[in-house]
Amino acid sequence: MIFSPIKIGSLEVSNRIVVAPMCQYSAINGVMTDWHTQHLMQLGYSSAGLIMVEATAVEKIGRITHNCVGLYSDQNENAMRRVLNAARSVATNDLKFAIQLGHAGRKASHNVPWLGGRALSKAQDAWMTSAPSSIPFTQDSPLPKELDKGEMQQIIKNFVSATKRAVRLGFSAIEFHGAHGYLIHEFISPISNKRKDEYGGKLENRIKFPLEILTEVRKVVPPHIALGMRITGTDWREDGLSVKDAQRVAQILEENGLDYL
Repeated sequence: MIFSPIKIGSLEVSNRIVVAPMCQYSAINGVMTDWHTQHLMQLGYSSAGLIMVEATAVEKIGRITHNCVGLYSDQNENAMRRVLNAARSVATNDLKFAIQLGHAGRKASHNVPWLGGRALSKAQDAWMTSAPSSIPFTQDSPLPKELDKGEMQQIIKNFVSATKRAVRLGFSAIEFHGAHGYLIHEFISPISNKRKDEYGGKLENRIKFPLEILTEVRKVVPPHIALGMRITGTDWREDGLSVKDAQRVAQILEENGLDYL
């Protein structure tokens, strides 16, 4: 069964082995390097059906660390094209590549894991983070700026722009990172979203901004490319998202044109 084809939306994948997105923290100014070339070429030999490229920021301040990959400039796009061309050249099967696009929100401006993963200091060139509400990620994290509606609209445009670049790069699937405490998850979760406007309160309001991203991105994604999202199943807190909430989120996303979760 694992070696049989599977259809995701209109995308057919040759087998059911998927390589999950793995942050390498090895980019320079959002640009992939030779590290990414050898990493993805090695995976290209694997005969997996689908390889998901690591979490990729849609804007510079949406990176988790200084060393995260981005897709917000021509330089980012051109470097990623070089890496993908090399990885595709060694594939031994009908290998498909996908990309996970995201924004770190209040979890941005942190150090790489092997240096502790804590929030950056001014001396480490920290930057202002943003979130649905001005609530820090941890006690040691800086206070993020609460996004206003204009800034939210700009983030939507940045998701659309990165998606257009991903389409040009020939990705077979595009996935939003809506889990693990990053921006989309921050909006959906009542732990991090305490807004008093139409984007806060009940679940249908908290998912409004992610749906606005989905709606605009859907317009620029050709039908042969699968569109998905990674979500959190539970926040593991009584005041957070439950499995029942995740089921409702899944239903809403499917109704609004998402191909897979």
